Amino acid sequence: MAGSGEHVKALVRSHASGDDDAFYSVALQVAAQAARQGHHRLAEDLKAAVESSRTERPKKVISIAQPRGDLSELVIATNPTVGLKQLVLPDELNAQVRRILSEQRQRKSLMDHGFEPAHRLLFEGPPGTGKTMTAAVLAHELSLPLLTIRLDSLMSKFMGETASKLRVIFEAAEGQRGVYLFDEFDALGGDRAGNDVGEARRILNSFLVFLENSSSESLIVAATNHRSILDRALFRRFDTVLEYALPDAEQGAAVMRGRLGSLARGVRWATLADDMKGLSHADLVRAAESAAKSVILGGGTHVTADDIRLALRSRQAAARG
Repeated sequence: MAGSGEHVKALVRSHASGDDDAFYSVALQVAAQAARQGHHRLAEDLKAAVESSRTERPKKVISIAQPRGDLSELVIATNPTVGLKQLVLPDELNAQVRRILSEQRQRKSLMDHGFEPAHRLLFEGPPGTGKTMTAAVLAHELSLPLLTIRLDSLMSKFMGETASKLRVIFEAAEGQRGVYLFDEFDALGGDRAGNDVGEARRILNSFLVFLENSSSESLIVAATNHRSILDRALFRRFDTVLEYALPDAEQGAAVMRGRLGSLARGVRWATLADDMKGLSHADLVRAAESAAKSVILGGGTHVTADDIRLALRSRQAAARG
């Protein structure tokens, strides 16, 4: 086909630069040329493919995934690889996560019947209990980017501009689908009662309005370690509240087994239950890693219950200290 070489080069250049509009434009040029040369079936197939891609292709996160200026200090974009099978949660909480995924995967069916999928989510519980990991799992399972907004930086660095920065973030969430994680949310969502900082009240009110009006295009996730200090007006604005807690002995063993793999073959986990008490998921992962490293550096091939117990007690001491 005449000129197809130039078209191919243009397609490659536009794909490499991430310019979807240019890519589709060249593809339509190829379709038009095919039609002129009598290849009508090919032309129609190309046009249909372009229209289908424009409709179904997930919206790219460009402005927020490659932030500039102030946003570069507020937003971190990642593509998580952790899946649902790696998430160790109580059955009830696991079921809630699966329900969120199910609603998002069938969002079109729900919306066709006048219902929105749950997309405003509040995760609350002690540090290290899986809140951030859950957001990463949602992003991975739905093939979406995870965009983490650090509200502590937002509040301290741009106190007078926070409301306008929030607007930018919510507008990005409206137009560019992703999982938007507001980490350390208590920095923003603290109870307004007795709060003498007028700007803080205004910011929280702005967030509530943005959250209330947010569409289901993206998932908005707020994570906090301190539910008790959150403004009560927040809770009714979220579609779902997920409550996290420290793992019990069975969950703790599952967390450590998942990290150690075959290194922990033969370990009697029931003997370690007391040593796991009070430790978070993150603490247990670090203890497992510490035990594994000690064994590997010592030339061993597997960890014993005593190796794990020593690492757990070290984490206990660090937590108390």
